[in-house]
Amino acid sequence: MADRRVVVTGMGVLACNGLTVAEFWDALKNGRHGIGPIQGLSRPHTTTFAGQIRLDDLALANGDRRIARRKDRFVHLALRAAAEAMKMSGLDYKNWKDPFRVATIIGAGIGGLGTIEAEHDVLRDRGPTRVSPFLVPKMIVDSAAGDVSIAYGAKGPNYAITTACATGSHCIGAAFHHIRSGLCDLAITGGTEAPITDLGLSGFNSIGALSTRNESPETASRPFDKDRDGFVIAEGAGIVILEELEHAKARGAVIYGEVVGFGMTGDAFHETQPDPTGAAGVACMRMALNDSKVAPTQVGYLNAHGTSTPFNDKSETNIIKQVFGTHATGRALAISSTKSMTGHALGAAGGLEAVASLLALRDGVLPPTINYTTPDPECDLDYVPNTAREVKIEYALSNNLGFGGHNASLVFKRFSG
Repeated sequence: MADRRVVVTGMGVLACNGLTVAEFWDALKNGRHGIGPIQGLSRPHTTTFAGQIRLDDLALANGDRRIARRKDRFVHLALRAAAEAMKMSGLDYKNWKDPFRVATIIGAGIGGLGTIEAEHDVLRDRGPTRVSPFLVPKMIVDSAAGDVSIAYGAKGPNYAITTACATGSHCIGAAFHHIRSGLCDLAITGGTEAPITDLGLSGFNSIGALSTRNESPETASRPFDKDRDGFVIAEGAGIVILEELEHAKARGAVIYGEVVGFGMTGDAFHETQPDPTGAAGVACMRMALNDSKVAPTQVGYLNAHGTSTPFNDKSETNIIKQVFGTHATGRALAISSTKSMTGHALGAAGGLEAVASLLALRDGVLPPTINYTTPDPECDLDYVPNTAREVKIEYALSNNLGFGGHNASLVFKRFSG
């Protein structure tokens, strides 16, 4: 049986620079970030800013206090983004023809860290009998996938992938393969994360991963810039609805793009640092291109992992050069890091960046890398500096490279029938 085509029929976003897909895309096109002083933490930290979503859990739960208390923030974010994606898709989830052919694959890099911290305080201060019975269902990483599947009666493959910063892309890639192979017809998929807690911030600061540009948080996320000093931690969720092409056409769905390739590899090198040779990253992108039957010269836009850390940006530039050769060094390939505007939402990054890539293809607008002011001789490609660019392209590739050496690449195609 020939591989089935997989299209995108819905998208949902919650990011620090946009609470809907429309807001998010408008911010990206206009170079607007959502990074600012951290609110709500109880202790002073080395880094005092982040990419926070200015909605509390009660607002995310639409005013329902019972739901707000029973779910961790990373689940609230996933539910909100999934609701937008489902609405955009026009799917009648109350009347699935076969709910066992609807997958829910949504991951997080960390999961319910805020719940763990809060309940540890209860254990310490009030004793073990006062720990909430909701601790376990709130904190476990698969809660987002589980709760979204419950919300929409999706009874097909239902699981979470946890691969640090590559989580969202791995989830989308897995869903793509399931639909293409015939295991299911639809998938609600992507990533979510709510890591801005005292413990989360402390941990990332202790390994020197975060920017400490406290005097100018709006310019702190500066991928590929010579003066970059670390990433900006952020929260968010990015969810897409994937659907088999004929299934989508039969119901008259609006199609926003097509997923055509996926690659994944492991560095097998270090807990946090990328392999300086880039061998596994190169293999990952080549795998995605081979899977899609797309030549490197056909790719017009690359949404880079681009974290704004000294090691990542240098390593990723090297990887891109090895895969794309003169197509990249001759500046025919446009590259940008939307993390310059969203910060790094860890497990949600792949979902957010999939949406950004799909919209770039749909509208022929490439989002910029903002805060690019001082070129780095070791990062010398076309990073679409500071201002969006109007270019009609056929293919886009999105990269995510996670702590632990987890690599994921997705190839998207502009849908034309």
